[in-house]
Amino acid sequence: MDKSFEPQTFETKWYSHWETTGCFKPSGTGKPYTIMLPPPNVTGTLHMGHAFQHTLMDALVRYHRMRGFDTLWQVGTDHAGIATEMVVGRNLSRENLTRDGLGRDKFIEKVWEWKKQSGDTITRQMRRLGTSGDWSRERFTMDEGLSKAVVETFVRLHEQGLIYRGQRLVNWDPVLKTAISDLEVVSEEEDGKLWSISYPLSNGDGALVVATTRPETMLGDTAVMVHPEDERYSHLIGQTVRLPLSDREIPIIADDYVDREFGTGVVKVTPAHDFNDYAVGQRHGLPMINILTPTAEINDNAPAKYRGLDRYVARKAVLADLEAAGLLVEEKKHKLQVPRGDRTGQVIEPYLTNQWFVKMDTLAARGLELVENGSVRFVPENWISTYRHWMSNIQDWCISRQLWWGHQIPAWYDANGKIYVGRDEAEVRRVHDLAADVALTRESDVLETWFSSALWSHSTLGWPDGGDMAKYDFSKRLPTSVLVTGFDIIFFWVARMIMMTDHFTGEVPFKDVYITGLVRDKDGQKMSKSKGNVLDPIDIIDGITLEALIAKRTTGLMKPTDAPKIEKATAKEFPDGIPAFGADALRFTFASLATHGRDIKFDLNRAEGYKNFCNKLWNAARFVLMNCEDFAAAGAPEPKTDAERWILHSLQNMLLNVEKGYEDYRFDQVAQSLYEFAWNEYCDWFLELAKPALTGDDPVAANSTRHTLLYVLEILLRALHPLIPFITEEIWHAVAPKIGVGGESISTQPYPEFDAGLMNPTAANDIEWLKAAVTQLRSIRSQMTIAPNKAIPLLLEGQADDEGQIARHSASLKFLARLESIEWLQGEAPATAMAPLGGLKFHIPLAGLIDLSAEKSRLEKEIKRIQGEIGKCQGKLASDTFVANAPAAVVEQERTRLGDWNNQLSALLEQQKRL
Repeated sequence: MDKSFEPQTFETKWYSHWETTGCFKPSGTGKPYTIMLPPPNVTGTLHMGHAFQHTLMDALVRYHRMRGFDTLWQVGTDHAGIATEMVVGRNLSRENLTRDGLGRDKFIEKVWEWKKQSGDTITRQMRRLGTSGDWSRERFTMDEGLSKAVVETFVRLHEQGLIYRGQRLVNWDPVLKTAISDLEVVSEEEDGKLWSISYPLSNGDGALVVATTRPETMLGDTAVMVHPEDERYSHLIGQTVRLPLSDREIPIIADDYVDREFGTGVVKVTPAHDFNDYAVGQRHGLPMINILTPTAEINDNAPAKYRGLDRYVARKAVLADLEAAGLLVEEKKHKLQVPRGDRTGQVIEPYLTNQWFVKMDTLAARGLELVENGSVRFVPENWISTYRHWMSNIQDWCISRQLWWGHQIPAWYDANGKIYVGRDEAEVRRVHDLAADVALTRESDVLETWFSSALWSHSTLGWPDGGDMAKYDFSKRLPTSVLVTGFDIIFFWVARMIMMTDHFTGEVPFKDVYITGLVRDKDGQKMSKSKGNVLDPIDIIDGITLEALIAKRTTGLMKPTDAPKIEKATAKEFPDGIPAFGADALRFTFASLATHGRDIKFDLNRAEGYKNFCNKLWNAARFVLMNCEDFAAAGAPEPKTDAERWILHSLQNMLLNVEKGYEDYRFDQVAQSLYEFAWNEYCDWFLELAKPALTGDDPVAANSTRHTLLYVLEILLRALHPLIPFITEEIWHAVAPKIGVGGESISTQPYPEFDAGLMNPTAANDIEWLKAAVTQLRSIRSQMTIAPNKAIPLLLEGQADDEGQIARHSASLKFLARLESIEWLQGEAPATAMAPLGGLKFHIPLAGLIDLSAEKSRLEKEIKRIQGEIGKCQGKLASDTFVANAPAAVVEQERTRLGDWNNQLSALLEQQKRL
């Protein structure tokens, strides 16, 4: 092994080895364990959320693979319709080409060319993180098999009456000229205005005043609305008002949707341009007047004066005309939530258009039943309530998009507009007995990407053909074991997979759904380009200069004016750029942060700490190998020392805790158990406790200790491997031959299991006493600032039953605490620094070592601290509520603690008196 830990020297080497030797292919003989990777966009790059979730999935996959499960991690990517069209469109613009200018077929050819050249960026980055998916089975939502599954699903749902085409209100992006999902809409509070407008009563007897933030939409109003119990307006219900700037009369209706306490209590109703108004329009049978074109210009349904104007130009014209007519009552500043498309940044319009929909009522009822009856389990279980709320208030699903890249809807129209659905045009003509001269036009819309993603768990396994059993194992892979995903797509993806997989296969797609939190920055802020706080996981792994980091953060900003602010903040936070931490340090950081909370605060200081952990493991391995240079052994050791028995006992406790952590999806507890054992017990204590045996004159104890050092290290490496695969692989190849273990990779070795035969509570208690003794003595040395290499005498004061402990551990005490002698106190103690341990007192004579006044000060501080602890215990025990309600064992534990604190206080007061 190299002298220093340099992850870049071996990480890529080992990943190539794993992939080329087939380590990631299913090979276990146990029961199937399958995870479906949520398919990232083919346009995308690995972001912190991906890296976080992929780390947890990889840990589960590696853990179960090592435990002998027939493990498959099914990987693949999503074609990402909107994102891909935007990327390719930008590329075309550099060549002075446009999508529309090329035409559909040529444009799609360009997309496939781009996908072939640049579409695997994210999969390369996933490999850099250590993703151990079976790349030989990689799928793409537009590949032949998955495309066939999409068409089959659409046709069957249509045949079952669950897919229809109709006019509905959708989120519309006027730049992309397509409907988009709620997930692609980002609403943030912005400064706006609220205008109050007078709508004259048709009978000339006054007017009603309404308020709006979008005055241009009044051109599509079809009613004004009041609360049915509002006495101010009840006499007007059923009458009409004259719509300003339009030659129309619209009714005054009553609906309890109106908040009569807000504003004037009168609301304008524009069913074709507001989702709430659309629902009102449906209830009251109001006309739906769309006054916008697909590019958000005023169309021919509005008065001639405004036709062809951009929506915001029209707003200015409408306001000017209202003011001229004396109908603009008030204009004031107003904060409002503005919906913008996450791709274009443009304000999204609720837009009335013909789209394809899936009926969701019966599908959703079944999807809810499968979670309620436990067929699908949510972890943490509180997310069931979110799922239940969404599924109980579900609307029909808009599945069509006005794009070219994607799965083109398998529907055709004849000259009269009649719709035919089939797997291809030939089937349509055959089923409907259409002559060859009947002209058919293919539907130009494509299906949104969530439609194909909803089929991911069964389409990737070969459905609808039942799957190639040798390759996809369809029948035994469903249901898969667990889905790891974020709470933000529980409805958009998780729910739809549950519904679709059950509907078409009769199986749930997964047994467990582990919902992760959202990765935020160290201050709890959402990572976003506009905030300039985005971290790229690959930059953390491989490092990046300040200049490159600033360039990355300021390129492509939606608001270029944010660049100076982002540049300044980045330079302040990372004056030297980001150093290379390596993949293992980043992975361990993610695992340690993976609580069952909603948010994950990522701090690079944590990554720095876990890089130090990797470095400590590296140095510990080098120490062991240097001390076992001419030694080899096989099998489990037969320990000769208490230190060996203790570390083997502690190892078993760690393995139990890790197993429980994986069962509960508590990766933070897995990481904590591994960290504490590796750093504190093995590296800090056992390596030190081993030194007296290694340097002593008992060759049996020395070789036994070497055997145990190697044996425990090799098991520790296997236990750590799912979280930090690269460094464990590198070290394992140096350690395994020394312990008689062979194999091409640690990743194909069995995961270590708990061995009750190695438990030894007596030795564990004995060594815990030794550790406590050494800690107390080192504390005195530290507080007295005694040089580490200076040997000091130790005087003991205590009871006869302490003599056995001292006799067994005198050599270790002398070595670890740097003692020149250990003697039992005879008579009155001289001036000493004293530390109690149970009924034993450690005295370090002060003569020639320290300043007595400094020791008195130390004692005063320690006495005050212990008096505080005594006060806490006494307060609890004096509380009738605590004594009556707390478990008896807890009350007894508190009484024991009080006794221990009083013993320590008594000893310290005696020491203080002596000084």
